Amino acid sequence: MFDFLLKQPSQKYQHSQIFNDELEKRYQELVVRHHIHSDAAQIQVLGHLQHLLDNISTQTEQKQNVFNPLSSSVETAKSLYIFGDVGRGKTMLMDVFYDACPIELKRRVHFHAFMQEVHEYMHQWRKQNEGDPLTSLAKKIRKSSLLLCFDEFHVTDIADAMLLSRLFTKLIKQGVIFVATSNQHPDDLYKNGLQRALFLPFIALLKQSSEVIELVAKEDYRLLYFKSMETVFYVGQKEEGDAFLQQRFNELTNNGSIESRILQVKNRAIEFSKVHGDILYSSFEELCGRALGPADYLEIASEFNAVLIANIPMLTMEIRDQARRFVTLIDTLYESNVKLICTLGQPLEYLEFKDKDFDFQRTRSRLIEMQSERYFQSNMFLSVIDDKNT
Repeated sequence: MFDFLLKQPSQKYQHSQIFNDELEKRYQELVVRHHIHSDAAQIQVLGHLQHLLDNISTQTEQKQNVFNPLSSSVETAKSLYIFGDVGRGKTMLMDVFYDACPIELKRRVHFHAFMQEVHEYMHQWRKQNEGDPLTSLAKKIRKSSLLLCFDEFHVTDIADAMLLSRLFTKLIKQGVIFVATSNQHPDDLYKNGLQRALFLPFIALLKQSSEVIELVAKEDYRLLYFKSMETVFYVGQKEEGDAFLQQRFNELTNNGSIESRILQVKNRAIEFSKVHGDILYSSFEELCGRALGPADYLEIASEFNAVLIANIPMLTMEIRDQARRFVTLIDTLYESNVKLICTLGQPLEYLEFKDKDFDFQRTRSRLIEMQSERYFQSNMFLSVIDDKNT
């Protein structure tokens, strides 16, 4: 087990200030740099994360054995499951914790990506072996990760639902601790899902093995950030537009870690190289230059809450296929309430694409609406920058 992760604060936690304000210091640095606003609810959740970090830091300082499966004199700390509404800062808090955690055997991963890896491992294992691959997988995970940090923990697939209880039971028995963020309380996971009764044992396991914490921050800080942005068009040099988008991405993610993400759509893999949580940084070429269709865009819209698109060009008949995909993409993002930040090759009022199969007037109208206050109140947004206003 994690013999250093004690349920109750150790003597060092009670009497020393060496570690027990590390996360708050990092948090206040973000506040001072105006990356975030100080929030009492966030600080309260940070205290739970700090308790876990203190135990890890104490063990590291004492240079004791990190993993001792023979130890039975101490109990392991419970994992942490943090849930709350979108934009309240769950991912940011987990990033602060993860960056401060001193152990090497740790991993931060989007939960959707983790489950894709699980399915791929099982598929490859069964080609050469018989029986249950989860025992082998759990041992493999344990060798590389004592601490797993899951972002966007949610379950929508029956195959995932059936696997989770068995896999997590094995991981927990081997002493793996996890910190997870989610928009849902455990009781609401896979709600109304197919054969949900078979999923209920996992919910019970999750609640038993972890401390469930609600982040009840008053404001949707991401929405406030979008509302505060200038809503102007960028027309001109690519370098300025790229710099604009990169700055917005850094601000939205609090300069957090960047990962790749693979979306599975009808047995096809769609890979994106620049993702943080539910924020995607992409380009017109990546989204519309590939042979993607409505099902792909629906998956993108369900996976990401905010999408940044670089370099939307003039839409001409020379790029007719890309333009048609762009129309479908914008319709899907609009209907799914996805926030959008982008740069364009021409002012929006001149953006046009003549195709009898597509009503581009509707697309342009939606882009304009995605800048309106009404659209903000629906948690939807578009921002582009105009060189005349920079």
